[in-house]
Amino acid sequence: MLDSIDHIIIAVEDLSSSIQDYTKILGFPPTWQGFHPTQGTENAIFPLENLYVELLASNSEGPGSDMVNSFIELNGEGLCGISLSTPDIEAARQKLLLEGIEVGNVVNGEGKDKNSGEIRKWKNLFLPSSSTRGLFAFLIQHSDGSLPPKKKDYKSAIDRLDHIVINTNDPEGVIKLYRDVFDIRLALDQTVEKWGGRMLFFRLNHTTIEVIARDNEEELKDTLWGLAWVVKDLEATYSRLISEGLEVTEIKEGRKPKTKVATVKSNTRNIPTLLIQHL
Repeated sequence: MLDSIDHIIIAVEDLSSSIQDYTKILGFPPTWQGFHPTQGTENAIFPLENLYVELLASNSEGPGSDMVNSFIELNGEGLCGISLSTPDIEAARQKLLLEGIEVGNVVNGEGKDKNSGEIRKWKNLFLPSSSTRGLFAFLIQHSDGSLPPKKKDYKSAIDRLDHIVINTNDPEGVIKLYRDVFDIRLALDQTVEKWGGRMLFFRLNHTTIEVIARDNEEELKDTLWGLAWVVKDLEATYSRLISEGLEVTEIKEGRKPKTKVATVKSNTRNIPTLLIQHL
């Protein structure tokens, strides 16, 4: 049903300054700067090995603009959405309906690059918040056009996303949706007594969706929290970020064996951000 995490969405107030920040963090400029005429939004896209990062801002009126503005009003700038890729969105829709998930119709999408004039087209299927417990998520199937690749191999740049972190107070609901409906492999289900919670790892196309679950009596809710980026040479990436004026913690051994990590503490648009090198 699904073959990858297609992209993650970061809601921002000012696209220009956000591009500057994420060009510094990721180590290369966006390859697409576009707008969505029917959505009231503009974006910048950074392609990585396993997905792309989309900075999304409001620039007029439309449903996309309403979503961005509402998110920022409630949460501030930050990680606001996740898109999952499917090779057959109509078949995915039928499966979701059979599973009792009340999805709407497939929606056509289109974006135009401001610089080249190129047009990309895709199909979206938005998931109801009742099933995702408030997390903004949708399926996507690309139909026409493609993202331009990076123009060169940037040294010390981010290579790919290692994992994305979701917080929840309904781990069984997450398992039902991600494993049982989406057919994403549940690679780890572990209770962590140290902090009294539960950790779930879902793996899709060499990328991990890490779910941190803590039971409480509040309304059932899932929220996107943080990102962990893979780099080839953490020392080189650390030096580059420090030279760019970013605040980064000292490099240390990671929790996972044979890893080194550091945390980016500034310019992330409120997103907890980890850098990781696998040794």
